[in-house]
Amino acid sequence: MFLGCCCLPFAGAAQTQHGAEQPAEGIEDNSFFVEEAFNQEERVVQHIFNVLYFRRPLETVVATFTQEWPLFGVDHQLSYTLAYAHLSAPVEDGMGDLFLNYRYQLFTDSSWAAVAPRLSVILPTGNVEKGLGMGVVAFQVNCALSRWLSDEFITHWDAGMTIFPGVRGADAEGRPTRNTLPWYNFAASVIWLAAPTWNLMLETAANFTAIPGGVGDVTRLTEVIVSPGARVAINLEGLQIVPGIAAPVSFINGEARLGAFLYLSFEHPY
Repeated sequence: MFLGCCCLPFAGAAQTQHGAEQPAEGIEDNSFFVEEAFNQEERVVQHIFNVLYFRRPLETVVATFTQEWPLFGVDHQLSYTLAYAHLSAPVEDGMGDLFLNYRYQLFTDSSWAAVAPRLSVILPTGNVEKGLGMGVVAFQVNCALSRWLSDEFITHWDAGMTIFPGVRGADAEGRPTRNTLPWYNFAASVIWLAAPTWNLMLETAANFTAIPGGVGDVTRLTEVIVSPGARVAINLEGLQIVPGIAAPVSFINGEARLGAFLYLSFEHPY
């Protein structure tokens, strides 16, 4: 199993911004599997911790840490994402690939919708032999769109692609090969602002991935995630803490598995 399959749905997620035309005060934070199109406020940094757990078909625990910073104001944002995984059968532990992310706030929510395209460079820090990385420098593009439906409901939409150039493999005779592997991701969510400090969430995500097979071919996987969840905001002086929890159901090539997802973020000025 390649760690990137778990990391991509929520790597480089969006940040908090309060637009002038926002119809109601609420949490505009990282979603869990869907990227929100709000860049970080000026001189405000956010630290995000995620843990994703699945018991089968093999036990998998993936923990990520993301830190995001505004760059010269709201329009530009830089971030990075670190990942660590525990995989069973066989037991493997280690760091995954490193994401370096840049986002541009193309439109804010004072327009018809907030739109934020992102470019990520993926550095091959994960061990290929352990299934924790692809072993090449890769590139990901994603575009997030967020639109208020009413004072109580907001929806988020994502579409993106990842390119892994020159991934090493072997043909049926054992001779080395290299393949350029494209991945695609799509996601959507609806969030209910049940109160200013807590939300109920329903997210869906689809990931279309490809990894080298054992005899020179390419194994293609389709994963669809449906995830109900909730998050709350704890507002202290100069600090916002947002814990969250979700129960994702993942369908990989038609096989269902139930997981657990934990989220925690800290946001403060600097």
